[in-house]
Amino acid sequence: MSLDSLGRYEILEELGRGAMGVVYKARDPLIDRTVAIKTVDLDSSSDRPEAFERRFYREAKSAGQLNHLNIVTIHDVGRSGGSAYIAMEFLEGKSLREIIDSGVVLPPEKIAEIVAQVADGLACAHKNHVIHRDIKPANIMLLDSGTVKITDFGIALLSKGSLTLGSVFGSPKYISPEQVVGQQADARSDIFSLGAVLYELLTGSPAFTASDLDAVLCQVINEMPAAPSTRNRNIAPGFDRITARAMAKHPDDRYPSAQEMAEDLRNFQDLEAPADVQVSQRTLERRSRRREAARAVFGAEAAERPVERFSSPVANAVWRRRNMIVIGVPVALLVVAAAWALAPKRLPKQEQPVVRVAALAPLPAAATNPGDPTLRAAPREASPSSIPVVAVSNTPPAPAPAGRLAFAVSPWGEVYVDGRRRGISPPLQEIKLSPGKHVV
Repeated sequence: MSLDSLGRYEILEELGRGAMGVVYKARDPLIDRTVAIKTVDLDSSSDRPEAFERRFYREAKSAGQLNHLNIVTIHDVGRSGGSAYIAMEFLEGKSLREIIDSGVVLPPEKIAEIVAQVADGLACAHKNHVIHRDIKPANIMLLDSGTVKITDFGIALLSKGSLTLGSVFGSPKYISPEQVVGQQADARSDIFSLGAVLYELLTGSPAFTASDLDAVLCQVINEMPAAPSTRNRNIAPGFDRITARAMAKHPDDRYPSAQEMAEDLRNFQDLEAPADVQVSQRTLERRSRRREAARAVFGAEAAERPVERFSSPVANAVWRRRNMIVIGVPVALLVVAAAWALAPKRLPKQEQPVVRVAALAPLPAAATNPGDPTLRAAPREASPSSIPVVAVSNTPPAPAPAGRLAFAVSPWGEVYVDGRRRGISPPLQEIKLSPGKHVV
């Protein structure tokens, strides 16, 4: 169904549809200004629409207070029917997603300037305690004038209350490790995501690629991608240092601020490649920070938001897996112990059948003709004392009983049994163990 108006705004055309609503090109008749309007369906965006609407206005207000050249300007916020909407400046240009998908290869100097402008905008937002949480190519616009704009401030956090995975992250290829494991995002989370965007602009491919979502998230948490210069020989080695530091697994190893990242980007030609591109092997502890950490970064008000904590489907899945570990591993160990206790300790001795084999008597010398191939030795009855006895068991030996150990490791882990590596979980979810005591 097409709309003619939304609040006081006259709808001109539909620009696109997303997981949370529709984006329109519209006209503000009061000041005769063209705007872009992004709608959010309040009825389907959350199981608590009233709480979601309050968060919508709070986040829109926070984003509306940001005044920076590289951040899209928010003009108005309102509600019409079952939809809330944000009216923002209308941008003429292309998103980085459109540029990457078109196959256009930007020169390194242009890439550095684009990402530096994004870092400038993030630095302003972070100073005002606003974290984007969803930096990705689709949310960065390159205008025809050359100016770069970050879009969807305020919307990204709202998406975490949605039940749709696509609206939570847009793409898991740009999410920071701490967000995957359910920890509180801060300014360094946006820096990680911006590093992933820079990597894709430089190489033409995402930093993290795998066949399924779990494998991608496992890479985000644990694996550093190859240095950009190994995929694109035409870029300066300084980019290796910038991307490695921006995408360090542990937040403490990243740039402490977006402004420092912007400075390195504008001086990338003077930077040397790091001796170890991976910068640090430190990964995150697989425990979420408590509300005290959130208060320290964002203040008590932000820490008390009940919807933000582990509200994403990925974070919920991580906690479900942790619960499976807490409950499933002890149960599995009990099953193995029970199987060992019930298994027979000594098999009964089986009677061995005796097979009597007739001895072969030699042929008489007269009957032996070396030239006759058809002649064979004839059997004769042997005496009982000369009969060899061959023991043959008709019953195969009973196999030793084995137990199955099922487990779920979150977000991943290498499985060792008795000091021997058995694989990585996921995908490994079950192993067979022989009876006895094992160290897992």
